[in-house]
Amino acid sequence: MENQASPAQRTSDLPRISLVIPVYNEEENLLDLVREIRPVLDPLGQSYEILLIDDGSTDRSLQVMRDAAQEHSPVRFIAFEANRGQSAAFVAGFSEAKGELVITMDADLQNDPADIPAMLRLYDQGYDMVIGWRAKRKDTWFKRIGSKIGNGFRNRLTGEQVHDTGCSLKIMRREMTLKLPRFNGMHRFLPTLMKMEGARVAEIKVNHRPRTRGVSKYTNWQRAMVGFSDVLGVRWLGKRHFDYAIRERGGHGH
Repeated sequence: MENQASPAQRTSDLPRISLVIPVYNEEENLLDLVREIRPVLDPLGQSYEILLIDDGSTDRSLQVMRDAAQEHSPVRFIAFEANRGQSAAFVAGFSEAKGELVITMDADLQNDPADIPAMLRLYDQGYDMVIGWRAKRKDTWFKRIGSKIGNGFRNRLTGEQVHDTGCSLKIMRREMTLKLPRFNGMHRFLPTLMKMEGARVAEIKVNHRPRTRGVSKYTNWQRAMVGFSDVLGVRWLGKRHFDYAIRERGGHGH
């Protein structure tokens, strides 16, 4: 059992980085994911936590989370009473996270933790969000075509030019994530929603790995059915969005 905090954890009372990872029936992948993350982040010398959000799993994922939290000191977890969807899991993670920035990723081992250091270096150049771009996807031909169509449709209606908004590997300034509108499907529009809050956004090519254990939770048809109305809603938000600048403050409180 490894309960000692790594040097990264001892540098600060609060972590700088919170990895937010939604989990739904990924019992076979969770421990390997944590074991991949630690050798990547420990040498960086930045304090971090690994926050696992169980979205009502029906397999042994929650028990594996308990085991991971016992074995690895950076791991925390929360568990929903029932399945609420990936957007709800991300929002809960943003709210529970203690870091000044959040890194989101999937629990299925298709995102590669080894990409995180390069993304952090780009983030530290003054961006508020860095998006992974799976330039060489390892999914089935059918899923790659569906994703390409979905990205093109979202970009056309929202005025974006994001190559791969569906890639879960992202870095975001946490305080900005707390201001985002909450709705089912919002995780597919995080770059657009972050830009509405004034975020500077960058993209970077990342590795993508084939799924070797467990099963995908979505089909192209399911994504298409919910995606169309979501895009229209986000387009409406974009057209109605406003911001303001304060010229002066006064009074005893200032």
